[in-house]
Amino acid sequence: MKYSFPAFENGFIRVAAASPALRVADCAYNTAQIIEAMQAYAAQNVQLLCLPEFSLTGYTCSDLFLQEPLLRGAEKGLSEILEASKGLNLITLVGLPVRHNGKLYNCAAVVCSGELLGLVPKTWLPNYGEFYEKRHFIPGMQEAEIIEYAGQETLIGTQLLFACKQMPDFVLGVEICEDLWAPVPPSCGHALAGATVIANLSASDETIGKAAYRRELVSGQSARLLCAYLYADAGHGESTTDMTFAGHNLIAENGEILAEAHPFAGEEAVTELDLGRMAQERRRNTSFMPHNEGYTVVEFEWMPVQLWLTRDVSPTPFVPQNAASRAERCELILRIQAEGLAKRMEHTHARCAVVGISGGLDSCLALLVAVRACQVLGWDPKKIVALTMPCFGTTKRTRSNAEILCEALGVSFGEINITNTVNSHFADIGQDPHTYDVTFENCQARVRTLELMDYANKNGGFVIGTGDLSELALGWATYNGDHMSMYGVNAGVPKTLVRHIVQYVADTCGNDTLRGVLLDILDTPVSPELLPTAEDGTIAQQTEKLVGPYELHDFYLYYVLRFGFSPTKIYHLARTAFAEKYEPEVLLHWLKNFYRRFFAQQFKRSCLPDGPKVGSVTLSPRGDWRMPSDACNALWMAELEEIQP
Repeated sequence: MKYSFPAFENGFIRVAAASPALRVADCAYNTAQIIEAMQAYAAQNVQLLCLPEFSLTGYTCSDLFLQEPLLRGAEKGLSEILEASKGLNLITLVGLPVRHNGKLYNCAAVVCSGELLGLVPKTWLPNYGEFYEKRHFIPGMQEAEIIEYAGQETLIGTQLLFACKQMPDFVLGVEICEDLWAPVPPSCGHALAGATVIANLSASDETIGKAAYRRELVSGQSARLLCAYLYADAGHGESTTDMTFAGHNLIAENGEILAEAHPFAGEEAVTELDLGRMAQERRRNTSFMPHNEGYTVVEFEWMPVQLWLTRDVSPTPFVPQNAASRAERCELILRIQAEGLAKRMEHTHARCAVVGISGGLDSCLALLVAVRACQVLGWDPKKIVALTMPCFGTTKRTRSNAEILCEALGVSFGEINITNTVNSHFADIGQDPHTYDVTFENCQARVRTLELMDYANKNGGFVIGTGDLSELALGWATYNGDHMSMYGVNAGVPKTLVRHIVQYVADTCGNDTLRGVLLDILDTPVSPELLPTAEDGTIAQQTEKLVGPYELHDFYLYYVLRFGFSPTKIYHLARTAFAEKYEPEVLLHWLKNFYRRFFAQQFKRSCLPDGPKVGSVTLSPRGDWRMPSDACNALWMAELEEIQP
């Protein structure tokens, strides 16, 4: 069952870019089609509908644009559209020719609930190749002017923005076709003046290679301007005297194509826009400097709408869903990690690099990276020393996997059993070895780090850290134990992505032994192995049963750090993403746990070792995340307590 998302209060609106049926110069027919489309989309809770350039007349009217009947027909058609829009919770953008002060303008009419909010004329008129718009039209004026049109007094000008009173993050800017293809599109000014959504009414004819370029333009402009971008393209019905039109409708958000009507498919593009995301992006981007001089803002009102989201909310935001993209990302991350480590090994003149190998995922990835770093430097992988340090919780399975992995990779392998050292330390501090508390666990982690550090000193090497981004977020590391190293290669990689990188290596290594051991490591429950094994010798301490599923924590981490969303919005996104897997109470329980741990454990992140950044979310105190170690989480926890699952 789809989850009915409280979209409006969480910054989402549903939008559409469509190409209704059209007859060239038949304004009455086109008006009827537009009204039918408006009613249909309003019934689907679409709140913004963008139609193509000259959708009221057809783009290919040519010299008919100079005919009085066509101009009257367009104005009459818009009057009927305005009347039909009353009571609809919808903004519709309609393309038509508008005469003003003795000249013709290629305009977008902004229609909302019976009101003509404004007319936005085209800025850049193509007059090359198959286009000759300057034969009929002139460029729009920047400074808004008052105009009487379709029975209403309104504004006309290129520097008009349309702002929603109920949703401050929704500000609409409009440009028309060629405007996007110009060296400096008007949308650049619109965005800097506050527009979070740009709508483009277009009539772009179809030629070889143009669809790909159009897609790149739309996605690139949305990324550059940190905005959502709707592109409605003319389609079937336009004259084919010299051109054909494909109805290639596109909707993008911050560089990502969210919805697309493929050329000649007769499709629509419908999705939801996350305007809160755009607002957050702009707040954090210091290169995005507001400049609204010369702009006029027209306000309008909407009714809030409850929606389920049709756009994808991935349960694994760090992991691409597409297999090819996922493999490409895994390979790139391995290269970033290996290059970073290689530079550090070279700079320190290390004679070796030391890795604590447990038979678990994180140390496995760190070892794979270390071997790649040797390849970068042209070193013998024997310079990598992998040490297994068994103690009370080490299982035969993980111990065996550690040894097989090292043999398959050709690195040096050794064992340091730390049981006696830990027992001696227990005696030193008066710890009961039968009391399985935090001291019992942390003593082992710190002894392991002590052994690794001292071994590295003795042999002219340095210690490679294995802890990942998810563990850092939750503080699932022993302070000055596994928390510390000379270089943390996994510090920017979340646990859900660690799994896929190891799987990628297993799938591409071409070594049956290596593949087999990697697959078994992937199948092993995540555990620090700090508590004694179960009676049957298996792992007794499973991390995800203690701190929660890593797939949930990585989901929460992504939206907390990447966009700074509120706990309420993250909870609703999680309900959408995990609707088929987790009950609402479970999602809320682990979200509360995430915030508790995230705030309480900042002191561990404030003194992290160096490590390479691999993605947009990282917790390095030197790069991307600066937070007081003693910050209070009261505001966040209070909001969580108000959520009713």
